[in-house]
Amino acid sequence: MPVYKYPMPLASEITSHSDYLNRRTFLTGIAGATGLAMTPFLGEGSAHAALKAGKSEFSTDAKPTSRQDITTYNNFYEFGTSKSDPAANAGTLTTRPWTIEVDGMVNNPGTLDIDDLLTKFPLEERIYRFRCVEAWSMVIPWVGIPLSALLNKFDVQGSAKYVAFETLVRPEEMPQQRSLFPPLEWPYVEGLRLDEAMHPLTIMAVGLYGDILPNQNGAPARLVVPWKYGFKSIKSVVKMTLTESEPPTSWNKAAAREYGFYSNVNPQVDHPRWSQATERKIGAGLFASRVDTLMLNGYADQVGSLYSGMDLKKFY
Repeated sequence: MPVYKYPMPLASEITSHSDYLNRRTFLTGIAGATGLAMTPFLGEGSAHAALKAGKSEFSTDAKPTSRQDITTYNNFYEFGTSKSDPAANAGTLTTRPWTIEVDGMVNNPGTLDIDDLLTKFPLEERIYRFRCVEAWSMVIPWVGIPLSALLNKFDVQGSAKYVAFETLVRPEEMPQQRSLFPPLEWPYVEGLRLDEAMHPLTIMAVGLYGDILPNQNGAPARLVVPWKYGFKSIKSVVKMTLTESEPPTSWNKAAAREYGFYSNVNPQVDHPRWSQATERKIGAGLFASRVDTLMLNGYADQVGSLYSGMDLKKFY
């Protein structure tokens, strides 16, 4: 029997071969039903060719959650607070042109054009376990670029200690940004310690399932930090700032008691309103048993040393 680095999923989680082959048919249908902007960039066909990356050595051995579940069960509060709202409402988001500004403690501040990310940086498919703080999880085949490769382009200064991230503000396209009672303060902001940002597991994702990143999943570029809760993986990034001080983060500002800066997956630290010790795998079926949550979402061997000597109940 082979020994797997990560736990294998239930049979019901595994995408069938026919579903995988027909995923483009599903994309066409969902685009028509919800008005999603799914037009390929870089010319017809070339975007998809650019996103056909080889599987990374960092991928889990688990099979991905179905594309339908990944793209219709989301958190993206700029488009609504229900899990189905992003798929229904994110078709309003315009993702071209798009640039990401990089400033702060770098010697070469500037911008990254989204299409340059697809042509000038090495893309990899990273199949990552992805866990939300509400105690549900997926296995997602992201296509992305190591964040370190992007940051190195701007020559990070030696005194920089953190990276601050910022999401797009465009209320005419993001309905909750024009709400009289918004669920969060805009823009959505996040942050990582520099060693976390430079870790080889951390990527800027630009696609999933070998296709362009759907709007509801954070198009055109989003952070993915697989050992942290999903809300740390900020969507639709427009700015990264290198700083010496710990940056504010949206959920910590909204509810500091519930959401710490680090937000590492830790089954030994409960959320104040529910346990984090077990999780529900999306796609496993209505009557599937909950499974134990893994320390650092199953990536403890790779990233545990980042937190050596830290009290992870204090720095939650």
